[in-house]
Amino acid sequence: MLMMLQKFCGVLTLILAVLYAYQAFYVVVGLLRRKYPVSGQAKTLHRYAVLISARNEEEVIGELIESLQQQDYPKELLDIYVIADNCTDATAQVARQAGAHVYERFDRVRVGKGYAMDWFFHRLEEEGKGDVYDGYFVFDADNIVDPAFVREMNNVFDSGDYAAITCYRNSKNYASNWISAGYSLWFLREARFLNFSRMQMGTGCAISGTGFLVSAQVVRDNGGWPYHLLTEDIQFSIDCAVQGRRIGYCDKAVVYDEQPTTFQQSWTQRMRWSKGFYQVAARYIGGLFRGCFTQKKGRFACYDMMMTVAPGMLLTMGVLGVNIFIFLSALTEPRIVATELVQDSLLFVMDNLFNFYLVMLLYGAVTLAVEWKAIHARAVDKVIYLFTFPLFMLTYIPISLAALVRRVEWKPIRHNSSASLKAKNGSLT
Repeated sequence: MLMMLQKFCGVLTLILAVLYAYQAFYVVVGLLRRKYPVSGQAKTLHRYAVLISARNEEEVIGELIESLQQQDYPKELLDIYVIADNCTDATAQVARQAGAHVYERFDRVRVGKGYAMDWFFHRLEEEGKGDVYDGYFVFDADNIVDPAFVREMNNVFDSGDYAAITCYRNSKNYASNWISAGYSLWFLREARFLNFSRMQMGTGCAISGTGFLVSAQVVRDNGGWPYHLLTEDIQFSIDCAVQGRRIGYCDKAVVYDEQPTTFQQSWTQRMRWSKGFYQVAARYIGGLFRGCFTQKKGRFACYDMMMTVAPGMLLTMGVLGVNIFIFLSALTEPRIVATELVQDSLLFVMDNLFNFYLVMLLYGAVTLAVEWKAIHARAVDKVIYLFTFPLFMLTYIPISLAALVRRVEWKPIRHNSSASLKAKNGSLT
């Protein structure tokens, strides 16, 4: 029986490798076509609203608003709104002084950006502004936006082909430590070897929390923003795939955001992400599976999104867990049998951990090589943090396990101004 379990684990590992093998093709596309443009010049300059949901972000909200006011885009076509969501500091005051329209919201029950956005859209509707804008940009308070961001996003949006558009996500503090570098490299990989490749292949992309543009028509069709799970961004992306809506990507639109630097912050944030992925999978996996067979144009997008939210890490942990069980059970067997089973189980576990480290190292190395000039850090830091990147990814194992059994709620993360970040590590130029 124990030997049969070992063979089953081997077969399951092979199946997982086959199911995710298509992402290797994404890497090839990202490498071969990385200099190809993804959009032309827009014929129309659309009117947009910027939406920033902020909770106790007085230290950074002014910098984001300033960067938005410096956009290479007509100011009369870009209105900036801040939702001061359950704030106990001067976020609202700082945002008003910086020139934003501020809405203060106090709701201790419906907590999170998804609820805040939904509330805001209903407020606009009540004020007769539901038809004023063609689209809404969504940012986090800690972001800094490249001056060409809105114009470049408008170039893609003007085609009318997309329900939403995501951007190139870079980091304000890559070189702070191995945790911030791990996050940063992961998001750069997502931009270059997932969304860019998806855009080149004509399939749907996925938004990633911040720096995205959503069509006002989608908001109107949805009656607001009905995405309230812990990961409302991936929920929206999955819902678009199920509904046959396409999300685009703009490679030239760059946003910088601040990554956590302590393991406690990282644990809290990624716990929420892991729990949110479980929630999304439970709600949408059936619709995605059906879409793989029933949708005319979005079949591959449904498969891609299904594999994105599928508990691949959980299955991997299950395989490792079974081998640990085999290892412990083998101790009760006769010595000859026990020795063979123990050796096989240990080799299987070590081999899988080594392969995971190696794959993440290669993935990180390719990303680092391609995005080297875009990363604001010393060369020595880039190289050192490449080797800690797989370790950062390995920490998802205990996080994913804990998310299965623990109750998770949205919690804010304290951010720092760009000036203070630069004083600490000099990573932002």
